[in-house]
Amino acid sequence: MSGSRAEAEEKVGSRQRLQVNEYKENQNIAYVSLRPVQTTVLGKTAKVYLVPFSLSSYKPDQLKRSKSLLDKNSNNEVACKKCKKAEIKKTCRRILTPKMEATSSKAESTLQKSSLDVHAESNKWQYKSTSDTVILSADTESSQDGDSDEGTTPGMDDFSGLSPYEKKRLKNISENANFFASLQLSESAARLREMIKKRQPPESKRKKPKKKENETGCRRSMRLLKVDPSGVSLPATPTQPIVVADENPLLPPGPLEMTSENRDDNSELFKGFLQTWAEVSKTRSKNTEKELSSIKSYKANLNGMIISEDTVYKVTKGPIFSMALHPSEIRTLVAAGARSGQVGLWDLTHQPKEDGVYIFQPHSQPVSCLYFSPANPAHLLSLSYDGTLRCGDFSRAVFEEVYRDERSSFSSFDFLAEDASTLIVGHWDGSMSLVDRRTPGTSCEKLINSSLSKIRTVHVHPVHRQYFITAGLRDIHIYDARCLNRSRIKPLISLTEHTKSIASAYFSPLTGNRVVTTCADCKLRIFDSSCISSKIPLLTTIRHNTITGRWLTRFQAVWDPKQEDCIIVGSMAQPRRVEIFHERGKWVHSFLGGECLASVCSINAMHPTRYILAGGNSSGRIHVFMN
Repeated sequence: MSGSRAEAEEKVGSRQRLQVNEYKENQNIAYVSLRPVQTTVLGKTAKVYLVPFSLSSYKPDQLKRSKSLLDKNSNNEVACKKCKKAEIKKTCRRILTPKMEATSSKAESTLQKSSLDVHAESNKWQYKSTSDTVILSADTESSQDGDSDEGTTPGMDDFSGLSPYEKKRLKNISENANFFASLQLSESAARLREMIKKRQPPESKRKKPKKKENETGCRRSMRLLKVDPSGVSLPATPTQPIVVADENPLLPPGPLEMTSENRDDNSELFKGFLQTWAEVSKTRSKNTEKELSSIKSYKANLNGMIISEDTVYKVTKGPIFSMALHPSEIRTLVAAGARSGQVGLWDLTHQPKEDGVYIFQPHSQPVSCLYFSPANPAHLLSLSYDGTLRCGDFSRAVFEEVYRDERSSFSSFDFLAEDASTLIVGHWDGSMSLVDRRTPGTSCEKLINSSLSKIRTVHVHPVHRQYFITAGLRDIHIYDARCLNRSRIKPLISLTEHTKSIASAYFSPLTGNRVVTTCADCKLRIFDSSCISSKIPLLTTIRHNTITGRWLTRFQAVWDPKQEDCIIVGSMAQPRRVEIFHERGKWVHSFLGGECLASVCSINAMHPTRYILAGGNSSGRIHVFMN
């Protein structure tokens, strides 16, 4: 019994897979015929009537549930004629699912539901009579357009009594069912649902795990926790203020002895060096006015200046910020101020050259300005960022303190009087100081505020000494020294042609009729200062690379004291050189040294009467060109 039931269920399952997709409409059918088909559902025998009909003569919303079913014992042909065509359509519409475009999974579920309905109906009518009839039909449209097939559908032996149209329809149903089964739409839908579940957005914030109260933490050193091994906390240690040592402590006030950093003070060589400087300073040359030489003869003298290994030596530790040449006609003496606060002296006539170099430490910060006194060349005045101005006296071997202001930082100075008794000092904060060396003490006579935010250089007019020029951040001002008795001074003339930071501004050395400025916009400008009025005209602009970068000292174009219509400036060009330009902008000469000049000479100084040029670089070396 169980075997026959299993076979019956398997047969029913194979027939249920013949899903109803579409009906092929036949306009020529004017009647409705019922063809009985016997089937066994769950051990019960039932007859299923497959009813073909046309969809062109009715609307889907007019279909309703049928009121009665045809009786099995009545004549099938007569019953069909008595029943109206609309009732049959309504009955078929009630039994089948009206979703003609559903997927294969939905069609299978619909077919299974219909089979269960057939099984339930068969059980109900079997209770009343020996056999019942269930009408099963499909309300779908056929999607295939082809000629009717007169042959029988494979596996349709039980339907041998069907008409050719019904056989063709069942064949289409079987083919459509197999096609939808091959698409595996249910599996694809399941995969899509899995993908949607996996693509859920992650949480915005990561939840921190809660710490358990009784959880054992990491072991930590009792010494770092400042806990005694017995478990008792140690007493808090008293905090002491941390004293940060100053990298550049100020030197003590007052005079400092000339103590050489690279030589023994008691050596006979050092004493002879000081004596030489003192004797040379006594025989200074007279400042006699003379006419300028022609450019042709000037170039010829410049071509005779050469450099050699004997005229190159490291004099200071660190970059050179300032240079000065002693005006002696007998010996060649060069002084250099370094960023480290050192002042180096080099006597080039002494051989070997190592024995002619002496280094001193009169300052603790960069030495930005050096001048030999015009009244006494044995005095070398040095100014530093540390707020001190000292005078090195070689005859007494001491650095005297001329001016001191620990609350300020000095940038430049110059002599207001020809006898070097009064000085004008520029500060980095834009203020100026008037210093008189004849008064006792190290304070200034007057502190003046200016309209500049910074002062880089200060230079006094060589003829009309009541005028002096200052180079600020982007402006250049010319002041009248007779107004220094005021607390705030206003400039007579302001030069505002510069677009970037200014490095220096200097009057021409003999007449003061020209002013040369060095600016970070890669231009050297020359102004006509022959008539100091409300405005000074711009004469020449020279294109020159002045971008030295962070590690090189900034260029400062200076005048040649022998030829005041020519300026000297360092160069970034390769091979390394020092260049000379005429005030009209024409190139005059380039000092090339080959292997002896392998670095940039930012600071340069020319001897006032001899053809000697000294240039300092960022490593503390001095390069000297001479005849």
